Amino acid sequence: MPLVAAGKAGTVRVAAAGDIHCNQRERARVEAAFASLDGEADLVLLAGDLTSHGDPLEAGVLGDICRGIEIPVFAVLGNHDWHEDRAADVVAVLEDAGVRMVEGRSATCEVRGLRVGIAGAKGFVGGFPDASLPDFGEPSLRRVYAETTAEVEALDRALGEIDGCDMRIALLHYAPTTSTLGSEPQGIWAFLGSDRLARPILAHRPDLVLHGHAHAGVFEGFVGPVPVYNVALPVTGRDFWIFELGGDRPLARLDAAEPPAV
Repeated sequence: MPLVAAGKAGTVRVAAAGDIHCNQRERARVEAAFASLDGEADLVLLAGDLTSHGDPLEAGVLGDICRGIEIPVFAVLGNHDWHEDRAADVVAVLEDAGVRMVEGRSATCEVRGLRVGIAGAKGFVGGFPDASLPDFGEPSLRRVYAETTAEVEALDRALGEIDGCDMRIALLHYAPTTSTLGSEPQGIWAFLGSDRLARPILAHRPDLVLHGHAHAGVFEGFVGPVPVYNVALPVTGRDFWIFELGGDRPLARLDAAEPPAV
């Protein structure tokens, strides 16, 4: 069923957040944040770390909140959501609540006649030039490399599935670029993401890339000509950042607040 919401013709408003770390103690805060989106956004995108420790009961809190809103919610997992090694249960709880999990896959929806595609992947570690993990050496290290490879390939497939959409968004948890890592110590960059995730982004060139995870990062970056935004709550300083997609590039809405300093 097409989504109908107030907004300018030819634009789509995306409310994005990462690292919300939902649990029972945070229920009131998260519930108020979602309630504030009524009439303000067409889609909600959550860039991982949906829970505090990957407990399905924590996912249930978020699920209860998402059941109470009419705006479609799309999400990927983050490292916190894997902590108890019950990620499949977390996904099942959220999907039962109507959250569309785009873990290594894509989803589409219609907003005022525009077909919007979301391609998602958690991403993984690996690092960036001058500090990257190789596909060499101990089997345990090579398994880490292989897991990143699987995430890269999943993102590539998902982006390919939405190539024909009017607007295309890549949703990650881990960073695909150093340009949004900001003041994160370079010694931990290998654990914050991988430039290998940039390859499918450059190949498909979506309109917008969102990620979280890097709490000491900066808001705005890039992969080649593609705009990348770090929407982790500690970076944006607010529950959701609303983007307006339309025209030649996504624009952070400056009527609500100025973007964080880069």
